[in-house]
Formats: sequence, C-alpha cells, structure tokens
Amino acid sequence: MGRDPRLILILVALSLTACGGPQSALDPAGPSAASLHRLGIIMYVGATLVTLLVTALMLVPFLRPRERSVNRNLFLWGGGVALPLLTLTALVPYVMTVGHETRAATTPQQVSIDVIGYVYWWDVAYRRPDGSRGGAAANELHVPVGEPVELFLHAADVIHSFWVPSLAGKTDMIPGRVNRMVLQADRPGVYRGQCAEYCGLQHALMAFDVIAVPRPEFDAWLARASQPTGQPETPELRQGRDLFVSLGCGACHAVRGLSEARLGPDLTQVGSRRTLGAGTVPGGVGNIAGWIASAQHLKPGNAMPSYDQLEGPQLRALAAYLESLK
Repeated sequence: MGRDPRLILILVALSLTACGGPQSALDPAGPSAASLHRLGIIMYVGATLVTLLVTALMLVPFLRPRERSVNRNLFLWGGGVALPLLTLTALVPYVMTVGHETRAATTPQQVSIDVIGYVYWWDVAYRRPDGSRGGAAANELHVPVGEPVELFLHAADVIHSFWVPSLAGKTDMIPGRVNRMVLQADRPGVYRGQCAEYCGLQHALMAFDVIAVPRPEFDAWLARASQPTGQPETPELRQGRDLFVSLGCGACHAVRGLSEARLGPDLTQVGSRRTLGAGTVPGGVGNIAGWIASAQHLKPGNAMPSYDQLEGPQLRALAAYLESLK
C-alpha cells in the first residue's frame, strides 16, 4: 500500500517548523549567527555531495556490465588523499574567518554587560562608563537593536556556557576567568538563551531571554532599572513589602532602594519578567506566589527555600508586592 502524499506533506511541514522560533540556529538574527548559519549550509551541502559520491562509487560494481579491474592507486590517492586535501584546503581558511563578530572591538559609548552564571540562574549587571555596576537584572538581557553589545562572562561556581542560538555561538564561562563576547541583534524580538554546559541537576532549567528593542526604549528601560523602587501605594502592597523585610528576603535578593544583597536574583523589576526561576515557569502574580511557596517542588535543588509556612493572605500580599516591581 502506498503512502498518502498528504501525510508526507504534513510531516515535511511539521519538520520545517523547527527551523524558526526564539531558539533556533537556523533562524539567525545577528551577524555572528548568520556567519555560523552560512558555514552550516556549506557543511550540509558538502556532506550531501560526499554522500552522493560515495553512494555512486558503491553502485559502480553493480551497474557495470562485466567485471573490470579496479585502479587501486586512483582510489587510494584520489579518494583518500587528493579529495580530503582539496576539501580541507578550501574549508579551513573560510572556517577561520567565521565567528570573528563575537570578538569585534567596541567603543566606550556602546553597552557593556557583566553576566555571571550561578547554579542555576543568571545575574546581569550593566556597566556604567566608569566601569562600576549600574542597572541590574536576572535571567534577562535587554539590548538595543542593531548595536554590538559587549558581554563579560563570569562563572561563580561551576563551568557554564552562554548560548543564544539565534544571535551567536556559545561561549564557555569558567570560574576564575572572564571571557569576552560581542552580541548583536539585527531585529527586535525575544531570543531564548540556554546554558550549554551541563552544570547540575537543573541544568535544563537554566534559560534566559535576550530582549532586543529600539535604542530609545532600551534607554528608558535601563533608566528605570537604575532607579530605586517607589513606595507601595496600597495597604496590601505595604504589607507585602514589610513581609519581604521581616522574612529576610533582602538577605539574598536586591530590590533597589530597599536591599542590596546579591546572593540571589535581583528583584527590582521582577514583576515585568517573562519567566521565573530562569525559565522554569511564566511570570505573573500567581506563579510568583507559587514559586515563593513551592520553589523546591518546582525546581528541586535550587538555592531558594520553599516558604510554605506562609498563610494565604501573607502569600498573596508578598506576591502582589513583588509583581508590582516593574
């Protein structure tokens, strides 16, 4: 029985959907990713041609009308020496030029960011012109569209690896070293990144977002991130802030103007984040409450304890306060 051609078309269409999306090396959105994509196409085409050549050579004995002697020297020197030599001679110089965008020079006027990998989250700090720590975030990088952004990559505990497939190849983050990388997004959007070096139990849930926006929008965001948070406007929010202080949340988390700790993610703008727990759950007041009460259930082994002793009104007030930080 022959296969339904419609089913084949559906399967092909479904397979092609994997070529795009926020975390696809086949949908480059920056110069570094584009150069890697071109190299990939060359490798795919080359591998296809070699496969066809080898298949044709394998079929030659079956297609010949009668047996002929094989020129062993031709196969040895042609297929074993000349062909690989020509291929490598053509590819190696080209490969050496791929990825130079990630090492490009930048100017003092361009954005510089320190990214520190922890088990299992990302600390993000924007450098001021004098090199000091300015606005901060966690598990999100906001960058201006069309500009190279300089990243200084650190690891606080074990080896991590910074990878945004749509924007660049991966760069390892090694304790005791600082690796430099230049990233550029050519179009607005949200690009998903991931730790690409196994770092422990929750390695798969160590993701982050790169949010590329026009320069005026980026400048406005950075200005807000650099300012102290405002005073709570309602009794529930004031109760939530007081709980944040009394429960000792400020011993680990920074909220600009209220606490300056850096053992855990900066929460100054946690209410505006797309995800919580480095991509574990979507953002929002309900999931903030769930994360506070059940962090170890949602992401076992992370450094955040579960505050399941809080009563309902307390949990709602604390979650509402954190959701108001934008």
